[in-house]
Amino acid sequence: MIELREVSKTVMSGSEPLTILHPLTLQIPRGQFVAIVGPSGSGKSTLLGLIAGLDAPTSGQVVIDGVDITSLDEDALAKLRGEKIGFVFQFFHLIPSLTAYENVSVPMEIANAPDARPRAQALLEEVGLTGRAHHYPSQLSGGEQQRVALARALANDPPIVLADEPTGNLDSSNGRHILELLRDIHKTRGTTIILVTHDVELAAIADARLVLRDGRVVERVA
Repeated sequence: MIELREVSKTVMSGSEPLTILHPLTLQIPRGQFVAIVGPSGSGKSTLLGLIAGLDAPTSGQVVIDGVDITSLDEDALAKLRGEKIGFVFQFFHLIPSLTAYENVSVPMEIANAPDARPRAQALLEEVGLTGRAHHYPSQLSGGEQQRVALARALANDPPIVLADEPTGNLDSSNGRHILELLRDIHKTRGTTIILVTHDVELAAIADARLVLRDGRVVERVA
């Protein structure tokens, strides 16, 4: 489903090159729940961005469902992301001028999905927000906003969900709720989930764990 072949990322820091991610080869089978763990600055979010095609590797290939995304142009990349990848970010990234319902329905409207309205409502029900559909983000708690973001990530029924520190802005109770929802999505839908976190305890819910430090894999637990 997801394959990285000697993927690395180096940027310039002043006049000196800085390697954020050293060459990494990795395979994530369809339907696996993988946690990427490590301290701040270890390369976790960079790795997730490379898998998503939001960033280009300095070397190597990223293959999603048999497609080498490093060879795609921006339009083809955007199309692939829209069809295959859902995102959940630490800071929610909801559109403040749209209601919860509208935030969830936007990806489906972009994809010209015929059942956008009932599907958006069903997704909000799935994450426990039946009565909050017509509230704006400013009227929702952090936990509720993240649940809207999770429903939006599922809008086009993607086979892959990427979650970058999805509990990082939440208290422990709301954080657990988000992780339980991710676990339920994995079980009921068979979705491939990649969770980035610095919290080893949170990572324990995953099938497999990849530990990064200073841009290198220091441990793999299947």
